[in-house]
Amino acid sequence: MSSPQVLHISSRDNALLKDLKRLAHGSTEYRKQQRIWAEGDHLMRAAVGRGVQPALGIFAASCWSAAPADGVEAALKNIVLSDALFDDLSTLESPARMGFVFDLPAAPEFQPALATVILDRVQDAGNVGAILRSASAFGFRQIIAIKGTAALWSPKVLRAGMGAHWGLQLIEGAELGLLDALAVPLLVTSSHRGDYLHQLLLNKALSMPNAWAFGHEGQGVSAELEARASGHVRIAQPGGEESLNVATAAGICLHASATARLAQG
Repeated sequence: MSSPQVLHISSRDNALLKDLKRLAHGSTEYRKQQRIWAEGDHLMRAAVGRGVQPALGIFAASCWSAAPADGVEAALKNIVLSDALFDDLSTLESPARMGFVFDLPAAPEFQPALATVILDRVQDAGNVGAILRSASAFGFRQIIAIKGTAALWSPKVLRAGMGAHWGLQLIEGAELGLLDALAVPLLVTSSHRGDYLHQLLLNKALSMPNAWAFGHEGQGVSAELEARASGHVRIAQPGGEESLNVATAAGICLHASATARLAQG
């Protein structure tokens, strides 16, 4: 394997550097450039571990000479910036001193029978990333983001997902009509009606595969999506809180489905 090319950039006016800064700082810029900014070596290793190679490696000068071999060799081309330029590029309070650019994956084909997570206008990048991480951990490979949901490949969501993106099939900007073709039960969480999740587990009434829908942090799941649901599910809260954070609720529900599948053998 030949060594990656190395390009040193020292000017803030460099056209490539300007593109990279827009990519790193813009939540939807990846759609325009068709590539993704991932800062830090953890995301790179998560991608490479699933057979996805970065197109570019970006290193601060102070990190370059001591960069790990797998980071240096991950991409076909590396770019070395002064520490000041890298700090300007980074969106982190403590810059990771290295970042990677990946080609944006092609949109996957919708699979009606796959275990699915539906995000209905979930706004917070941290919540979206945390839900993607839980989905990957508990065997839900297909994610359908209804229009109005935070951009799935934005740097903030990617960072919150901690590498889960690379193992998921992500469908963005979906219309609700797509869900009419689902071939698995569609479950919607509710704070005031429906079966309690723990009772569904005890009664072995939680089928798998299924689809879970999680809604906007304040408004919840839309009435149009609720009308498509096979059932409503509540999470018991003996401590007395009125509601749960959407990412917390998602983790509980997806874990319950994974438990039901394990029990089915």
